Amino acid sequence: MTDKVLSKKQMGSFVEKILEQKDVFAPIMQDKSLVWGAVTSADDMIWDFTNTDLSPKDAFFPQSECLMHCTGCNDHDGETPQGSIFQAEPLLARERVLFNVRPCDARAFWLLDQIFCQDELTHDVYWADKRAKTTLVGLACNDPCSTCFCTSMQCGPHHEEGLDILLVDVGDAFLVRVLTIKGESLAASLPEADQDSVQRAVGCKEHAEKTLAPGPCTDHLASSDVLSLFNAPFWEKVAASCLNCGTCTFCCPTCHCFDIQDEIQGEVSRRVRNWDSCMSWLFTQHASGHNPHNTKMDRVRQRFMHKFSYIPTRRKGAFGCVGCGRCVRLCPVNIDVREVVRLMDDFAANMPIPS
Repeated sequence: MTDKVLSKKQMGSFVEKILEQKDVFAPIMQDKSLVWGAVTSADDMIWDFTNTDLSPKDAFFPQSECLMHCTGCNDHDGETPQGSIFQAEPLLARERVLFNVRPCDARAFWLLDQIFCQDELTHDVYWADKRAKTTLVGLACNDPCSTCFCTSMQCGPHHEEGLDILLVDVGDAFLVRVLTIKGESLAASLPEADQDSVQRAVGCKEHAEKTLAPGPCTDHLASSDVLSLFNAPFWEKVAASCLNCGTCTFCCPTCHCFDIQDEIQGEVSRRVRNWDSCMSWLFTQHASGHNPHNTKMDRVRQRFMHKFSYIPTRRKGAFGCVGCGRCVRLCPVNIDVREVVRLMDDFAANMPIPS
């Protein structure tokens, strides 16, 4: 929509004004770790960072979330049970602003929108409510980390998709790129950007894109034959060093698998949604005891096939990865998703064309 400018000296008053009406969350230091947390003043916010270990996905899709609760109902003598009364958990009471969201994480939110809210029959009210009541203020990556490969995953260090505002650090100020109506409301009091700030932001984007190491080629993945890729000979080698620890799925901004459990204590019970992981052997364990992903190789293959074959097939070529590089950085045995994607694309490139 428009470009505005916000002096770094005015950031404190800007955030204080927002806090009067909305809750604010941003990367903060907690126990010497950079985490996403509630902000009480602009002084809490961290601006000089590459990326957080965990994405802000938890703000919309909590690691553990109560969906509803029920209380036992007895008759007048207090002894004979009459059933249970189910009540949905209250929706978000106050609007929020997430500050300093990296463009890769915003792209992940856009992807998860397609999964949690596909149509009238597939509409997650908990996800949709939080999304509707949250404004996303992004912080462009002027100096991407060495493990990033976002430009290979339909994204980029200054990508705007999924954001309401994109902030670009141009020295003593931020260029405020207003992208949606929600963003326009938040930045209404800010002055229009001068041409110098706009040009500096362009220079920052060009520098960031040049800084990124070349990522894996993905030209052949979207059109590859799924079954042939599934049966490729390299999966055993890829899985050889994997511990199935789940670190990659835990830190991933696009992983969205979950389990639902009922917890009962006395007459009160809760229905809880918890993150799940395809790296766990329990993930596909049947009640019969059969498990279609019985081996480590099956589970590793599932993760990569899901992100780079199954999701693109269903989502018009959109990958289930945004190239944030967290799994590369945090994997305890140094499995590099970029190398696996190269193997997949090379194999797909040499597949015989179906007759």
